[in-house]
Amino acid sequence: MFPNGANAYIDDIGKFINLKDGSIRTAIDTGCGVASWGAYLLSRDILPMSFAPRDTHEAQVQFALERGVPALIGIIASKRLPYPSRAFDMAHCSRCLIPWGQHGGLFLIEVDRVLRPGGYWILSGPPIHWKKYWKGWERTKEDLNAEQTTIENVAKSLCWKKLIEQDDISIWQKPNNHLNCKVHRKRLTQNPPFCPGAQDADKAWYTEMETCLTTLPEVSNSEEIAGGELAKWPERLYAIPPRVSKGTVSGVTAEVFQQDAELWKKRVSYYKYVNQQLGQAGRYRNVLDMNAHLGGFAAALIDYPLWVMNVVPVEAKVNTLGVIYERGLIGTYQNWCEAMSTYPRTYDLIHADSVFSLYKDRCEMEDILLEMDRILRPEGSVIFRDDVDVVIKIKNVIDRLEWDSVIVDHEDGPHQRGKLLLAVKNYWTAPAPDQEELQTAT
Repeated sequence: MFPNGANAYIDDIGKFINLKDGSIRTAIDTGCGVASWGAYLLSRDILPMSFAPRDTHEAQVQFALERGVPALIGIIASKRLPYPSRAFDMAHCSRCLIPWGQHGGLFLIEVDRVLRPGGYWILSGPPIHWKKYWKGWERTKEDLNAEQTTIENVAKSLCWKKLIEQDDISIWQKPNNHLNCKVHRKRLTQNPPFCPGAQDADKAWYTEMETCLTTLPEVSNSEEIAGGELAKWPERLYAIPPRVSKGTVSGVTAEVFQQDAELWKKRVSYYKYVNQQLGQAGRYRNVLDMNAHLGGFAAALIDYPLWVMNVVPVEAKVNTLGVIYERGLIGTYQNWCEAMSTYPRTYDLIHADSVFSLYKDRCEMEDILLEMDRILRPEGSVIFRDDVDVVIKIKNVIDRLEWDSVIVDHEDGPHQRGKLLLAVKNYWTAPAPDQEELQTAT
């Protein structure tokens, strides 16, 4: 996909989008392959979310995760992508084989939903620059021209502005708000229509995609950024997220947000004390937070050479994943009664804060622990924190999974009902059949 290497390709993008000033922090790569684009973005302090299906290319997402790049198994089809609205600063497709112009532009409409106001969509490969490459692509000029024209028309209907088409790269920009867009669309087109105002744009777990344009929050003038302007990275991490400052997240005020940030700094400091490996740079790379809330755990680890997949369970009382993205972190939705869209042995460290209390009477504890065992690498670690009664039950199960574990007091002392359970998955293999027979005979 990148004849001169992914780094040079990103340099070319950087000629048209400022990738150095902190305005671009989160990016989504659709049909990511082995996530080379995302891997080289990480070195530029840009956090990618890469996804691809398990198709004829087999385990490309597994390869990405083994490289230490954030990735999920995923496909853009009939259901919304498992991310909130206005999540990503930049979206990318390079030969991703997604038919952007088909089905009424449904897939591009979904990219619009997850792209923040003022965000960018980058497309390279077919049909871009088809006049030069059409013979090599073994397609007719008419076919490629029709495909690009359809994409251009869908982008216009979304009120996107085309910034550049140069060599193999085309870049569009989403508007900062829909003030002028609504006027423009009244004159030219009503397709796709705007989604009903009552629709929850952040709902994205088994939610059907619709051929309607997600309405941006109201603004008072054409220069205002819908939903609120984000601070540049790294200030974005601890700045009050717009969703919080505007009061759209139930029960989360600016004061609550700041208290949560300080609480997790304290907790992670204690984690490093009881698990000294957490403070060793390079010991953990791929980290999963199973119940991330506001992303405080990930934020407290920001100076370490690791990344955190922040999961907001769909059963959580409040949907906070939008806040996590506004902090410049990444994550996904998940129901922990189901398998996660990842390969076995892909995470080095799992953090489970009150997960089992949340899922009490929803599904079996053993099922969740077996899924954790599946996705945790051998010699990987888990930090459980929960009520003491729950922690004891967890320990009884993981002892049978051949994990080493120890119960540790809460950071506020032994008189707290909350406890920590530190666990390590052992590396072991089942004995060969002939060895089993020998053991039985003796």
